[in-house]
Amino acid sequence: MMTEEMMRQMPHMMGGGASGMGSMMGHPLTQGAMMAATGFAAGRGLLGAGLLRNPLLLLAGGLAAGYLLHKYEKEIVLAVSRATGLGKDFVLHQKENLEDLVAEAREAEARQAQADGAAPAAPPAAPAP
Repeated sequence: MMTEEMMRQMPHMMGGGASGMGSMMGHPLTQGAMMAATGFAAGRGLLGAGLLRNPLLLLAGGLAAGYLLHKYEKEIVLAVSRATGLGKDFVLHQKENLEDLVAEAREAEARQAQADGAAPAAPPAAPAP
């Protein structure tokens, strides 16, 4: 089983001591592996015992989901379009913030160059929108 193999390899991955454990558990790859293993175990415990083993329950769940999607289709479309609009607004706002930060960094660089007595560097061409 995959989780048993992971548990057997854990002492080797940790470096054998407490000092190696902190640095390895902070690694993003290790955190992702632990989250994936937890999700796998939770999904297997919740779905593996019930829905996936009985085809009639799986069919009934699909029928219920299809009925609810059909019944609330307009509300779902509105919610998805609203969420998409909010996502676009968020991206545009973050893009403006990033442009402001880049402009401030260029201004600070120009001020630093003038303070050092060097000739100010020509600003690069602005990227096309």
